[in-house]
Amino acid sequence: MPPHGGGLHPGADGHLDEITSGAVWRLRSRACWQEAAELLMPAAERDPRTALCRAELLIEQCLFTAEHWDAAEGALRLAEAGVTSTEQRAGAACARGFLAYLGSVLGPRDRLDEAQAALGRTSALLPPHAAGRPLLDFRRGLVAENLLRDQTAAWIAYRRAHDGALAHGDTLLASSTWRHLAALALAGGDRARAREGFAASLRLREELGFTVGVAPALAALAEVSEPEEAQQLRAEAGRLVHALGGVPVWLVGRLGEDAATGGPPGAPRGAPPSARPGLPGTRRISQVPPSAAAG
Repeated sequence: MPPHGGGLHPGADGHLDEITSGAVWRLRSRACWQEAAELLMPAAERDPRTALCRAELLIEQCLFTAEHWDAAEGALRLAEAGVTSTEQRAGAACARGFLAYLGSVLGPRDRLDEAQAALGRTSALLPPHAAGRPLLDFRRGLVAENLLRDQTAAWIAYRRAHDGALAHGDTLLASSTWRHLAALALAGGDRARAREGFAASLRLREELGFTVGVAPALAALAEVSEPEEAQQLRAEAGRLVHALGGVPVWLVGRLGEDAATGGPPGAPRGAPPSARPGLPGTRRISQVPPSAAAG
């Protein structure tokens, strides 16, 4: 599944207004990350919180496209250079850890050590009940599950993130924690709990209008549905992927031949990167499960 998880969090203080409402949200939810980032650029040059919002947007673009790494890196460096508070420093470190995680799963090289170090810095900077804790826990769960192969640690982190997202009213993050907890339940053989979680994730994303995140949720629910329903869910997901120009790239090819060939000319097809020595379980994009991507 793909991060991102919940929302694009501009920092550890939990303020989401710049990227979860208005024109930026509408562009983001329709996979127009670069256009959304352009809207934020003037303010990002003088406001560190907005700079972090912009960096998170471009990191999310990496998640769904497995490309544009340099743009995300540049935006994050701008955000890191402008931090003026402990909360902002924590938010920037959390974003750094997530970008390193995505680089390990979808990018050109292993960045596990960088991801763990950055998320560790985030934890050291955040108070125990800070609004940024749920997102941190979610991202630590991703690292535990998909890079360290520790499902127990991943479940604990996802559970904390889920409870925290609900407590802080972060519906978008809750849509991701539902889905990752459901995937672990399915891996453990509990199809009923998995279906409950996948259905809840889909419902929340549809209610939010997070269009780019709906196709992965549909595909996940299809995994625990009867054949006829599963076919319908995958077909609907394929239509969304086609409409959005072939994103998320790691979902193309899982939705049947129609979805794999139905995109417009030039749409990204998720060409696999070269193998990366030293990373446990290195996989091509076509082999990366939705739960690893985090979307």
